[in-house]
Amino acid sequence: MTFRDVFKSSFLEEAADFAVLDFIIAMGIAFALGLFILWGYKKTYNGVMYSSGFGLSLMAMAMITTLVILAVTSNVVLSLGMVGALSIVRFRTAIKEPMDIAFLFWAIAVGIVLGAGMIPLAVFGSLFVGMVLWVFVNRKTTDQPYIMILNCTDGEAEVQALEQVREYVKKQVLKSKTVSKNGIEMTLEVRLKGDDSEFVNQIAALPGVESAVLVSYNGDYMA
Repeated sequence: MTFRDVFKSSFLEEAADFAVLDFIIAMGIAFALGLFILWGYKKTYNGVMYSSGFGLSLMAMAMITTLVILAVTSNVVLSLGMVGALSIVRFRTAIKEPMDIAFLFWAIAVGIVLGAGMIPLAVFGSLFVGMVLWVFVNRKTTDQPYIMILNCTDGEAEVQALEQVREYVKKQVLKSKTVSKNGIEMTLEVRLKGDDSEFVNQIAALPGVESAVLVSYNGDYMA
């Protein structure tokens, strides 16, 4: 075997089989669908603080996954090596919003499908997923849960405050109660009858009630 044979059997043969047009089409569609995923993430985000970096990473994830799948589908040996290389990668960033996981897997799925050459499935699948998320995430719920925190000086003030709460809410559930020398602190999950929160001021004005706080939350509570 001569040096020419060794050089000839190297990466030049793989480069000759590389389809530039397929690469451009796949990456262009991945970029467009990544922008669509980013737009959907912005429109459906209901968290406290929007992270622009995570949104841009969704678009980058779709393009990077497409690039990886384009490489591994053309070479079985390369695919095995890629699995071994990616097995050492650890995603250590904490996911605070459950919907972030859905968008992350959406971006990865788009890249995999595009890299496999199933362009119609990637396009129509993304449109369908985006439509479903738009309908259900932005749908307003009538029973928005709230957390109410009451600080009372004694048991009599506690009874009066709870009576006032029952008059203005549809449902109340006691989550926690702390009794100390300084007073009584209660945490309640309440469902309002309407959008009016003026009753919180009335409860706070009751004798023996030091403070009344009403906070909206997503239904997850840890005592």
